Amino acid sequence: MEVVEANAIINHDFSEGLLSWHPNSCNGFLSDGSVYAEDIKAESGSQFAVLSNRTQCWQGLEQDVTLRLLPHVTYNVLAFVRIWGSSQETADVLATLRLENPNSTPTFVRVGRVTASRKRWEKLEGTFSLKSLPYRAVFYLEGPLPGLDLLIDRVHIWSASIVKGEVNRSFADGHDDILQNPLFEDGLNHWTGRACNIVLHDVTKGQVLPSGGQHFASATGRTQGWHGIQQDITGRLKRKSAYEVSAMVQISSNLASAEVLATIWIQTNHLREQYITMGRVQASSKEWVQLQGKFLLNSEPAKAIAYLEGPPAGIDILVSSFLMHPAKKPSPSSAPTIENPAFGLNILENSNLFDGLRGWYPLGSCSLNIATGSPHTLPPAAQESLGWQQSLSGNYILVTNRKQTWEGPAQTLTEKLKLFLTYQVSAWVRLGSGGSGAQKVNVALGVDNKWVNGGQVEADAHLWREVAGSFRLETKPSNVMVYVQGPSPGVDLMVAGLQIFPVDQKARFEHLKKQTEKLRMRDVILNISGGSALDRFCGFCVKVKQTYTSFPLGSCINRSGLDNDDYVAFFVKNFNWAVFENELKWYWTEPQKGNYNYRDSDDLLEFCKCHGIQTRGHCIFWEDSNAVQQWVKELNQNDLRAAVEKHINDLLSRYRGKFQHYDVNNEMLHGSFYQDRLGKDIWSYMFKMAHQLDPSAILFVNDYHVEDGKDAKSSPEKYINQIVDLQERGAPVGGIGVQGHITYPVGSVVHTALDALSILGLPIWFTEMDVYSTNEFVRADDLEIMLREAFAHPAVEGIMFWGFWEFMSREQGHLVDWDGAINEAGKRFISLKKEWTTNVKGHTDREGQFKFRGFHGTYEVEVSGHSRKTRQTFTVDKGDSPIVVEICL
Repeated sequence: MEVVEANAIINHDFSEGLLSWHPNSCNGFLSDGSVYAEDIKAESGSQFAVLSNRTQCWQGLEQDVTLRLLPHVTYNVLAFVRIWGSSQETADVLATLRLENPNSTPTFVRVGRVTASRKRWEKLEGTFSLKSLPYRAVFYLEGPLPGLDLLIDRVHIWSASIVKGEVNRSFADGHDDILQNPLFEDGLNHWTGRACNIVLHDVTKGQVLPSGGQHFASATGRTQGWHGIQQDITGRLKRKSAYEVSAMVQISSNLASAEVLATIWIQTNHLREQYITMGRVQASSKEWVQLQGKFLLNSEPAKAIAYLEGPPAGIDILVSSFLMHPAKKPSPSSAPTIENPAFGLNILENSNLFDGLRGWYPLGSCSLNIATGSPHTLPPAAQESLGWQQSLSGNYILVTNRKQTWEGPAQTLTEKLKLFLTYQVSAWVRLGSGGSGAQKVNVALGVDNKWVNGGQVEADAHLWREVAGSFRLETKPSNVMVYVQGPSPGVDLMVAGLQIFPVDQKARFEHLKKQTEKLRMRDVILNISGGSALDRFCGFCVKVKQTYTSFPLGSCINRSGLDNDDYVAFFVKNFNWAVFENELKWYWTEPQKGNYNYRDSDDLLEFCKCHGIQTRGHCIFWEDSNAVQQWVKELNQNDLRAAVEKHINDLLSRYRGKFQHYDVNNEMLHGSFYQDRLGKDIWSYMFKMAHQLDPSAILFVNDYHVEDGKDAKSSPEKYINQIVDLQERGAPVGGIGVQGHITYPVGSVVHTALDALSILGLPIWFTEMDVYSTNEFVRADDLEIMLREAFAHPAVEGIMFWGFWEFMSREQGHLVDWDGAINEAGKRFISLKKEWTTNVKGHTDREGQFKFRGFHGTYEVEVSGHSRKTRQTFTVDKGDSPIVVEICL
């Protein structure tokens, strides 16, 4: 049977070059025999891949197949292989799967072996099945001794169920399946079209084969993006429970790709509707791709429908399987052990270029030379970490003859990196001849077949610019290379003092604690009078408890979370500010023109009012075109301006005085939808109009990647220039929003950015803080770094998290698991809150005074003598001199 259509391998016959393939630490190219060995012809009659310069047996050709495999499915493997080179006539070629999971070393599954020869193509065959899906699955061919070339012609991996007619399920069989007939083995029973038609397709007909089993379905005649295939699952879900979904999908279209979403529609007993995106994937018409996701159901649904949607009208959605079952809680991670971290030690060879270009090589066809005249001092962020005593040589690498943007100096780091260790990146860069104006320069890492951003800056030919970034690896790589890239082809690049070193993140903590005590605390004197002579002689017993912290510490919340009492309890106990995740955004309050939804934001405001929670308004407008409703995009200029004015009038008139802050126009450093259509002055107009409608609200700018050095668009310098420009145009900008979505934070880099922004004299808020790691202990460390840096900086006046509950926050960024268990990151957060809260007790001195230093906030004191007791509340606010509280017993 022909199995190409169901192949889990992309570009199986190399008809698109080496697209999707990755030579593993060796060279790879294509040949039809004429440019390699004239007597070798491809077994398929076309071209074949050649892997040369192999120095290890494991070096060969690999492809990431993670998204195209299912658990509990048997797969067949077929490849045509051959060897060449030296006088050896035969050698074993192996087909291997490398399975990678966070917090563990990779495992290897041998799926096939054949003795290959120089004389003819041999057929390598095998089978495998996975009990569960790994975080990453890589298929590769390897085996011959070093020095032998490995030749490959066609590779197939296909589901054995197509051949055998078996039915394999993505999840374990049994009563846990939420969706009925998930593989369409019972035709279209239980499935219906969501405002469109659905059709059943058989394995024996047509050009497209199912990814497994005998049938697949398609949703046709779609005239809206939300049309698709659906199933009513009312009565099969439980509140406060998590579920995971998996679907194998394609599209039928000439488009290169389109996004397919798995969505669940919920209607509660109070007729409230909710749409939850369970998962999404970019699908094409060439192959089946796997859509995966998880979601949390907070409310008890009166009605529930799961469906697939997403592609534009007129495009069919093909589905080979669609499964849903209760999510299994993963095993808890353990704290990683890092031996000999060598903090502050540069892992690059010959970084100062004292020994010519030793250790360096050109990536691509560019040329490298040594020149002099670069800075002798470390860049500022590196000085924060390494100290001022280190200096640079003044030598730099001059990169010329660049033909591609990615060409530049490179080094291999594979054996020098340790997992779960955060590395800081520092360099001076500058443009040479061949270009004009500013261009992006990026320190990048090639980690196997993935690009990792180590830091980015906009450079020009006039000044040396600092690159300050970071990275961390959490799975074992096969090959890691660092390189400097970015300017347009033909533009020379200058690189000096590139350093990559592991950071001792806790080294700054003692300094930050002292800064915090100086900034966030104040001396207090309790003067106690009255009582008996015995009381005054022995001293009064004093117990001081802080009941409220005045420093704003909040999180985003959403309407569905209010239906989960565990979620509500954690939020109310640990936060004093709130911001709404989506419920105030224009696409939520007016999804279709004239169709308003303020019910959700009203509910959230009422909830915050009842619990004494202050609120930020996020956001009035959003410059990202992906966040703009279709009906708004279709307006002409005059109608768009009128719609903008009406929206801001409606929103701020309705909520006048109820939000303490507004993010007026979100992410103006990264988007320009309204400015492109309404002119440069529309931004300042939005601020002026918002102030006119609600003068009590502080108006913020808000953007991302400002604090981490990862995006040249949003450097502190660019943010400052934007704010100054707005102010010069009359915009009453009252605060700076630094979102704080950060991965691999380095305290010195964050601190340097905050120092730069503080020159404007405006309050800085972290408005959407979250950190990411697959390991909750590492996540806890990252969170502590961010919280300590923010709390210790004098310009920072508030911290907001972007969620705290699993599936209701950034993936792998949560503090609390979906079942209410507080993970290590959550425990660290609670520990820091306790550290920043003052509770003391003792006795008065001979003068009847009790002295302590306390964090800003509200306190309750209990004073007791032998016969009397009194309680009193007082507030410790900002100030340098001690605050005196008089208490009469």
